Amino acid sequence: MNGELNRHGILEALLFVAEEPLPLVRLQEVLGDEDPATTEATVRELALALEGEGRGLMVQEVAGGFRLATRPEAHSWIQRLQQVKPARLSRAALETLAIIAYKQPITRAEIEGIRGVAVDGVMRTLLERGLVRILGRKAEAGRPILYGTSSTFLEHFGFKDLGDLPSLREIDELIGASGTDPASPNANAAAQPSPALPSPSEAGAAEGGEPS
Repeated sequence: MNGELNRHGILEALLFVAEEPLPLVRLQEVLGDEDPATTEATVRELALALEGEGRGLMVQEVAGGFRLATRPEAHSWIQRLQQVKPARLSRAALETLAIIAYKQPITRAEIEGIRGVAVDGVMRTLLERGLVRILGRKAEAGRPILYGTSSTFLEHFGFKDLGDLPSLREIDELIGASGTDPASPNANAAAQPSPALPSPSEAGAAEGGEPS
């Protein structure tokens, strides 16, 4: 019965059924709280409760909202259940995505100027997966399209906002992790450890292969 649920239980149910991260203001509205601080406190309490009980789920703050996600430690068990190798982004796609993330808004020609190769196929893949979006057109001859990252990009890499992007120095230190990125995790059931984006400074030396 609904009367048997406490606030943590209600919040857990809301985060479970949501198809995308729920902003604090939306949770406040649904829970009927007058003060957003009350709602935020409930979110933090639920997060601590799940962590303290050693549960397989956790509350994750990404893309300006909150969601339930599986803990990275559970990934190998989920893989056994699914028995499906997740689709991965190619190194070329990751490098292109890194350029867009750090240089946005940016045109296709500017991306190709940095990478030194055509990016038509890579851009098509990133757009189809919703990691990149069209921001508008640049005010210059030909009015080329400007591209930027999407909220799906933030969810995918576990970033709260673009301010969470690692510095270029950190990217260089973690460059070895590029190319191991699982694509399009499910918002409710598959939070993976956030892979490092490759450095845009490496892009010019990268191979021009298209994603499979």
